[in-house]
Amino acid sequence: MKVSVIIAVYKDVESLSLIIQALKRQTYPNFEVIVAEDGNNMQMKEYVATIAGLDIKHTTQEDIGVRKARSQNNGIMASTGEYLIFIDGDCIPYTTFLEAHVALAENGAVLSGRRVNLSDSLTRKIKMYQLDVIDIEKRLYKYIALAFEKNSKYEYGIYLSPTGWIYPLLLKLRKRNTSILGCNFSCFREDMIAINGFDEGYGETSLSDDTDLDWRFRGYGLKIKSCKNVANQFHLWHGYNERDIGSYYLNKMIENKEANQFICEKGLASHL
Repeated sequence: MKVSVIIAVYKDVESLSLIIQALKRQTYPNFEVIVAEDGNNMQMKEYVATIAGLDIKHTTQEDIGVRKARSQNNGIMASTGEYLIFIDGDCIPYTTFLEAHVALAENGAVLSGRRVNLSDSLTRKIKMYQLDVIDIEKRLYKYIALAFEKNSKYEYGIYLSPTGWIYPLLLKLRKRNTSILGCNFSCFREDMIAINGFDEGYGETSLSDDTDLDWRFRGYGLKIKSCKNVANQFHLWHGYNERDIGSYYLNKMIENKEANQFICEKGLASHL
């Protein structure tokens, strides 16, 4: 099965280069990479042009404010894979990341994963090439101090094989939160097209990234399935600029949900 990995980026070439390095190490071979840029940065364009050894596409748009939903829809339009995997431009996948998503993929389901939040010091070492992130993946026990960092989610770095016996047992013994996190989820391309992709009608809020998409997939009749501890990734530390949801957009989402309007009005169809 061919996979399209859609990476949502904005200007951060340094982090994208680390993601590309990780994608070149993937254990699953049949995939393309789509750099879905919310902007049209020359440095980003020049970097993408230098990438070798991967099937790469680069989509851009005018930089007039946060329009992540639209840039991701651009990526979907450019994709040719049967299956779509979405990550953010500050998240580095494990070497088994794509293999894990493919192994757990099933018709009628969307996969929802999580991430390990790296500390400022570890992120700086990785970006300065003093530390290879694969060392943390393979020897997570060496970085146990990360478990005591606030909101590190260290436990999500523990890898369990999707084909082993421990993961199915864990699912039976423990109910897991399956809400979609925009930086780590996957679905069949035809299902994303069926709901008209990401809703571009929420302005610069974060609603379209995960919250809105979650209920719309469910409204369409899909189940959300956890891939925690199987499809793992690291989140590079950075400062935060929270995107305000705003009561108008939140009320709009609630109204759409109550009306079961899971096919958004402003989505993929507006790109045709």
